[in-house]
Amino acid sequence: MKAADVKKITPILFAEQLEPCIHFWTECLGFQKIVEVPEGDNIGFAILEKNGVELMYQSFASAAKDNETTSKAVHKEPSFLYIEVADVNAAMEATKGAEIVLPMRTTFYNAKEFGIKDPAGHVFIFAQQNAA
Repeated sequence: MKAADVKKITPILFAEQLEPCIHFWTECLGFQKIVEVPEGDNIGFAILEKNGVELMYQSFASAAKDNETTSKAVHKEPSFLYIEVADVNAAMEATKGAEIVLPMRTTFYNAKEFGIKDPAGHVFIFAQQNAA
């Protein structure tokens, strides 16, 4: 059997309302919203991008219309993303005001990292390798 030729992996995060999440990524972290799909009076789906890094958000309402099987799963728990950055202190400053779930620490694998929640409750751990 031939292995699949994986080109990239893009997380899809689900939320009740996308607008606060989009604001977080665009205003705090400098991403651009490159795709927006309306869902009634709100945004149902969005793609955010910066320097080749891509992230998708989809509303629960949009997911329910999209696929019945997966729409039940998106409500289970928040997602966790590990995000490597060039400067962890700059990332902490950029995300100031977000709920901290992991205070700044140095890990056994020589990374300096901290974790926050986005407006939808997803957890993002920002890490700078070899920063300790």
